[in-house]
Amino acid sequence: MSRLRFGVFLAPFHPAGQNPTLALQRDLRLLEHLDYLGFDEAWIGEHHSAGSEIIASPEIVMAAAAERTKNIKFGTGVTSISYHNPLWVADRMVLLDHLTRGRTMLGVGPGSLPTDSSMIGLNPTDTRELLDVNFDIIMRLLAGETVTEQTRTHNLVDARLQLRPYTEPCFDVAVAAVASPTGPRLAGRYGTGLLSIGATLTKEGFDALAHHWNVVEERATHFGQPTPDRSGWRLVGLMHIAETREQAYRDVEYGIEQWFRYFQKVAAFPQMVVEGGNRTEMIDFINESGIGAIGTAEDARAQVQRLADQSGGFGAMLLLAHEWANPEATKRSYELIAQHVLPHFQGPGRTHAESTLLAKQHATDTRSGHAEAQLSAVEHMTKKYASEVTNPQ
Repeated sequence: MSRLRFGVFLAPFHPAGQNPTLALQRDLRLLEHLDYLGFDEAWIGEHHSAGSEIIASPEIVMAAAAERTKNIKFGTGVTSISYHNPLWVADRMVLLDHLTRGRTMLGVGPGSLPTDSSMIGLNPTDTRELLDVNFDIIMRLLAGETVTEQTRTHNLVDARLQLRPYTEPCFDVAVAAVASPTGPRLAGRYGTGLLSIGATLTKEGFDALAHHWNVVEERATHFGQPTPDRSGWRLVGLMHIAETREQAYRDVEYGIEQWFRYFQKVAAFPQMVVEGGNRTEMIDFINESGIGAIGTAEDARAQVQRLADQSGGFGAMLLLAHEWANPEATKRSYELIAQHVLPHFQGPGRTHAESTLLAKQHATDTRSGHAEAQLSAVEHMTKKYASEVTNPQ
């Protein structure tokens, strides 16, 4: 597998009832921390109801975070384009691309929460139908076309972008995939990336990973697109690690139950069904179903490798931000992942971790000879000094 990028998918998930202002500040501090640790990407969600996923505009958060960071790239994870005028979606993303000097990515989807779409008179079938229409318009606008089109919700008349993207020819675009083939279909048709969210968060989705990319390739061939590059495929997964498994289990007792209850009882999002009646069962479900890792760096590395084997290869591993643990333990988990997981999957060729291990082994194997040479050098200089004292010039 070529160099694997790592990032975070920040929906976010904050327990309802907490101070939302402080929760959003934690999100910004987390993004700063990930930039410091060398993570490659951060994808920010859009939601408008249910009380836990409280970012209404990923673009605003991305702009704020970009001013606080140096290298990490930011994507909308995702923009629910069925809710918006496609012209303004494209226009805002081009503006962000300039403001961030190329650190912008666009992720699109139909919208995951029916409680969002119902407030603007749309149902889940409507949003998926509009996804096709609006995505086509956005891609044409980003390609420099002038678009005149009447959709169910908007009327575009000679619509065009006044700015070209800062990134040439365009910033990264990815379509979300949860359970249906909608995302892979569009990614293949338009030659974009794929953002597998729910596909890695259920046992059924894990088993279907390779099929998702098969759909991308089939649609690309059908529409005459070049063979898709797997580097544009991003998988979202679950992790929390600590120095020991026992510590990791204790850490997630802080908040894992609220996260599970959100998907079990609040969010009308059956593609994200999670099982578990108590915290022990919840931890067991994450580890035993194959959808995540709660444990050590070794467990995290094994999980990434399982995803690579099941999928056939992908480009980026995105960790779903979840606040299972308190802020300090969460920060430590990301530090351990950066220290002990990222290097094992970041090449090219031999991984960064392997190169340091090879250097250590070489030094170990030759230590005896080098140690003798060091002692001989000390002895030589000692004798030389003694000679200088005895026979001054």
